[in-house]
Amino acid sequence: MVEAVDLSKRFDSTEVLRGVSFTLAKGETLVIMGGSGAGKTVLLRLVAGLIRPDGGRLRVFGRHIEHLKEEELLPLRRRMGYVFQGAALFDSLSVRENVAYPLREHTSLGETEIVHRVVRNLSVVGLSSEVLPLLPSELSGGMRKRVGIARALSVEPEMLLFDEPTAGLDPTNSRLVADLILQLRHGVCDTTIVVTHDIELARTVADRVAVLIDGRFGALGPAASVLSGDDPAVRAFLAGAAH
Repeated sequence: MVEAVDLSKRFDSTEVLRGVSFTLAKGETLVIMGGSGAGKTVLLRLVAGLIRPDGGRLRVFGRHIEHLKEEELLPLRRRMGYVFQGAALFDSLSVRENVAYPLREHTSLGETEIVHRVVRNLSVVGLSSEVLPLLPSELSGGMRKRVGIARALSVEPEMLLFDEPTAGLDPTNSRLVADLILQLRHGVCDTTIVVTHDIELARTVADRVAVLIDGRFGALGPAASVLSGDDPAVRAFLAGAAH
């Protein structure tokens, strides 16, 4: 689904990624961990084609995307669902309109089918139709995250990208989101990249874990071996993330 070779990215004089390589197979969940400012979100945005790498090669769904024009990227983006860190809901739109937005933008579905899909996707993330008229400001943090996930599911994606899905949530809601990601894997969308600093989330959902340190992967491998690994830099990060 994704093949990255020696990706690099800088902003002004700051080199954020310095030669990152990985693959993502269909049916796999890769969790990317790292400290604040390590480049986790940058890497996710590269995969989504929202920004371009300065060097290296990046293939998504079998196509090299590093030099594609915007109109060539759009069909590939429609095959992905992107869940932003703060859910990124439109404040002035109801839950119904937020979840329907990608369907209105990218499909020619009639209103009846749009409403059906909105209700279905909200149901998938554990929300009833009672939330349809509510504004984001009327939702709890955990509910906003779930609405954001429901919106990402609207395009029936082949791959889901999560940016810090448990950030700002209490332990109970964090666990609910982790369980939801696990549940989606076994039904709605089986291929996922999750960016997080949450070790419990990584333990719950990851097949493989990568740890970004100084712009490179300090470790990349099966979740159990990375999370219990002996590399000093990785252990230092994990120890810090646990507190």
